[in-house]
Amino acid sequence: MIEGSEATEPLTGTDPYARLAALGLTLPPVTPPVAAYVPAVQSGSHVYVSGQVPIADGKILATGLVGAEISTDAAKQLAARCALSALAAIDALVGLTRVVKIVKVVGFVASAPGFGDQPEVVNGASELFGAVFGEAGRHARSAVGVAALPRGVPVEVEAIVEIS
Repeated sequence: MIEGSEATEPLTGTDPYARLAALGLTLPPVTPPVAAYVPAVQSGSHVYVSGQVPIADGKILATGLVGAEISTDAAKQLAARCALSALAAIDALVGLTRVVKIVKVVGFVASAPGFGDQPEVVNGASELFGAVFGEAGRHARSAVGVAALPRGVPVEVEAIVEIS
């Protein structure tokens, strides 16, 4: 999970905004697309969130390959940041209180040759979704190692979410 986001008390209730606050987190502004897509789109009772990369204040937080320039732990923190950005995209489109279930998460990890700990990296996103939504944050997942990601970032996270 994002560094410094550990709650000091057990998280209770189902309000995702209260859970974020208890974790010491605030939603970032939605990052404007850099190509021909939208950050999130609703189709029926699902929201599909485009791949989110680790950006804060309009700046890429890190570049490089995980297992070479980027440690597994640092990449896990970056994956949590991607998940927070995904939540911001969901919130801007429909509001977090409409989330019924995080259905599927896909994490892409720019991996150095021989690196095989992609699941540990993507746990950063999965753990954040679980902390914010409890049981509704448990999801199916893929953690995929790739040679490169846009702008040289080490991790990218996308999600499919069921809404009410």
